[in-house]
Amino acid sequence: MTDQKHDTQWRLWEVFHQAKRGAAHTHVGSVHAPDADMALLLAKEQFARRQACVNLWVVPTDAIHATAYEDDDIFIHGTDKSYREAFGYKVRSRIRASMEEDTDDDD
Repeated sequence: MTDQKHDTQWRLWEVFHQAKRGAAHTHVGSVHAPDADMALLLAKEQFARRQACVNLWVVPTDAIHATAYEDDDIFIHGTDKSYREAFGYKVRSRIRASMEEDTDDDD
C-alpha cells in the first residue's frame, strides 16, 4: 500500500450570473467540475434555478489574476483631477443670481 494521496477534487470554477440582458454579471459562487461544460451545468442547477438568470459565465479559479494587497500604492492617484468632478465648480450662487434677475425682468 502506498502513502501517496490521489487528487480527488475536480477543478474549481467561479460562477458569474446575469439577471437580465444588458445588466452586469455578478459573482454568485463557485462549483467543482471536471470541465467548462459540466461547470455550466452545475452552475445552472445551483445558481439559476431560484433566481432570474439569462446568462452564466464560469471561469477557472486558477485563471483569475488579482493584485496583491501589499501593492495598494498602485491605486493612489498621481495627479489632482478634481476639476473633472462637479463638486469642483462653485456655480450655485451664480445660478440663483441669474434666476433672480430673470424674475426681476418679468416684473
